[in-house]
Amino acid sequence: MAPGTVQLSIFQWNAMLGRYATAGQFEKTMEVFHQMQQEGMIPDGFTFVPVLNACSSSQALEEGKHVHEQIIQSGCESDVFVCNSLINMYAKCGSIEDAKRVFNRMATRNVASWNAMILGHVKCGQAQNALELSRKMQQEAVQLNAVTFVGILNACASIAALEEGRHVHEQIVQNGFESNVFVSNSLIDMYAKCGAIEDAQRVFNKMPTHDAISWTAMILGHVKCGQAHKALQLSHQMQREGVKPDHVTYVGLLNACANVLGLEEGKRVHEQIIQSGCKSDIFVSSSLIDMYAKCGSMEDALKVFSKMPTRDVVSWNALLGGYAMHGHAKEAVGQFEQMSQEIIEIDGVTFVALLSACSHGGFVDEGLWYFESMGSVYGVSATVEHYACMVDLLGRAGHLQEAEDLIKMMTGKQDSAVWKALLGACRIHGDLEMAQRIAKQVVKLGT
Repeated sequence: MAPGTVQLSIFQWNAMLGRYATAGQFEKTMEVFHQMQQEGMIPDGFTFVPVLNACSSSQALEEGKHVHEQIIQSGCESDVFVCNSLINMYAKCGSIEDAKRVFNRMATRNVASWNAMILGHVKCGQAQNALELSRKMQQEAVQLNAVTFVGILNACASIAALEEGRHVHEQIVQNGFESNVFVSNSLIDMYAKCGAIEDAQRVFNKMPTHDAISWTAMILGHVKCGQAHKALQLSHQMQREGVKPDHVTYVGLLNACANVLGLEEGKRVHEQIIQSGCKSDIFVSSSLIDMYAKCGSMEDALKVFSKMPTRDVVSWNALLGGYAMHGHAKEAVGQFEQMSQEIIEIDGVTFVALLSACSHGGFVDEGLWYFESMGSVYGVSATVEHYACMVDLLGRAGHLQEAEDLIKMMTGKQDSAVWKALLGACRIHGDLEMAQRIAKQVVKLGT
């Protein structure tokens, strides 16, 4: 330390780490963490918590593991708050097995420990494990709180476990958490995602106040249940009551407009998005492209796309899907080539749109080349949807035998939908002999 330099206390270092971590400044948090140690300050439990939180927010798994090593060396691994932060960090970084190891080694756990594991399993797509944990938690007489119920409801929503969700709802009422806005919002979301929109409406109606999340959950629920007009009505009511939509609300409204081909309503929503300042949100912009494309205005879709400062695979897929939908095969192929040059991570959805465009445009050779290059060039595995596109492409062009040979090459279980696509092509081209043979295959696989 240089002469005249003031020595900061551990409290001051920890306060600084907390500020940077809360502000989401990962690099600065780690810089301060390393600097304090270089100046001879030994970290304590209050040091490690914000550092782990910073690693969680940035999904910096390797950094988090290094911090874990220091925690073990410092003897802070027995600190329940540090362990909870470790579980949270590992879960958010997608390493649920590491989170599990920390949890299993804990001598004592509190409700936050269980909540971190439940939410971690939900985030990692292991909803059943999350539900099993919640049951074990109750067996061990740990008192559930609002965060626990939110985690359990999210698990039920992710696997559409309606009956389990209803049972959880009963527990929520018994424990007096029904008035908690976060729990009620999660209930609405769970019921909506399980297709029980009337149950969602009942929860919504009982709430003394609604925030943007409550309204958005109802709007998204109605869209999911095929009630787009009702979703749009709700958005008008939401704004009459002075609740401002957020970017998630706008995504739901744009999906509603796309579902009912409501171009004028979609344009009104677009104006609101510009006024709200949400136009720079990549998810909103991608939904705008999708809405304009589905409503038949590719010109507007392209305008939105061209004004985006950054684009991801969803943005490109929305535009590509629009060209495919309207039979603009040449434009779709051109967009795909540009997408490839910009090093965008191409996925299976991209190829469904591209192959569909080739099919509608009669681009047989191009479609065959792209299908062959999916795995070898782009590292994307062909699914039933891709095979269905290829059967449609070959069938439209009258290459019925090639289409049948392609189906027989499918890896895994063959799907009746693919054979049905070929059956339709047989009828169009009048090949009754093949149609009879294919019809038997469809019946064999089940409709």
